[in-house]
Amino acid sequence: MKTKHTDGQEPRFREKTPKLMNHSTSELHRPVMLERCLELLRPALLGNDPVVIDCTLGLGGHTEALLLENPTLRVIGIDRDPKAIELASKRLEQFGDRFIPAFGVYDEIEEILRELSIDFVDGILMDLGVSSMQLDLAERGFSYAQEADLDMRMDQTRGKTAADLLATLSEEELTRIFRKYGEERFSGPIARKIVSTREVSAIRTSKDLNRIVSSCVPQAPGKTAGHPAKRIYQALRIAVNDELLVLERSLPQAISALRPGGRLVIMSYHSLEDGIVKDALQSAAKSSTPIEMPIELPGTGAVLKIITKGVERATEFELDQNPRAASARLRAAEKLEAK
Repeated sequence: MKTKHTDGQEPRFREKTPKLMNHSTSELHRPVMLERCLELLRPALLGNDPVVIDCTLGLGGHTEALLLENPTLRVIGIDRDPKAIELASKRLEQFGDRFIPAFGVYDEIEEILRELSIDFVDGILMDLGVSSMQLDLAERGFSYAQEADLDMRMDQTRGKTAADLLATLSEEELTRIFRKYGEERFSGPIARKIVSTREVSAIRTSKDLNRIVSSCVPQAPGKTAGHPAKRIYQALRIAVNDELLVLERSLPQAISALRPGGRLVIMSYHSLEDGIVKDALQSAAKSSTPIEMPIELPGTGAVLKIITKGVERATEFELDQNPRAASARLRAAEKLEAK
């Protein structure tokens, strides 16, 4: 396959010769709501040589299960993290050309399909948020529970780090990010403390940031609500990777890329993501004909049929096996014939 570079950085479609790993990817990653995702996608994959896009490849757990279950299936795995592409490619090399790794961001669906000369696909899976690998590897700086430099970039080859944002953004900008992306009640005091602290010493590590947040967030006696910096880390990660804007841009492309009968399955992990997904699916499931019109105008009918009742959550059994599924919110829809 022809190799393409994006923005002069990593090649879009990587050669399948990754470096050997020190540990198994299956040990690093347990796919969230795997059986339910397979169940929802299965009816769309009954035709000849179906194609699925795994928009958030990660370590390839969902893709591996799909390829094992469907011997004629091809999966295009998109990820902006070069390390994820490397590790997933090693895990999935047994499937040969049935797995197509694509280095990029999932709001580039149209471009990636065009480069592959594929018009439509049968299924699209999005497992949003930060991956298990990114959380577990301390040097990535995503976790408040591990001492590390505050990086948080999903693609470490470009862009500003979380430490860069903490060093340069104004108090007002930091407050907005913490309030909007983290829904943090103490956004103002935390932002103010960051600005005053950086005038004395740089805020470079998780230890530096945790100390600041802990000094600003009061702890109710006898109550445990998780680490006080959890929402701040979420907010910084979203800002560093522009996650919500990427999601908003990707959804129309995903819906457009599906053939009739194709299915879109999306797992989000906080209310901001889920709100964007819910609005996009519900909007596409409604006619755009003005309500005062007596008949539905051609080309204005619903594009999707929602196939999940509200938002689905992980089962108690899965939560026992995989605690990271606790915050997962799943929604799915099927593409309708054009009217």
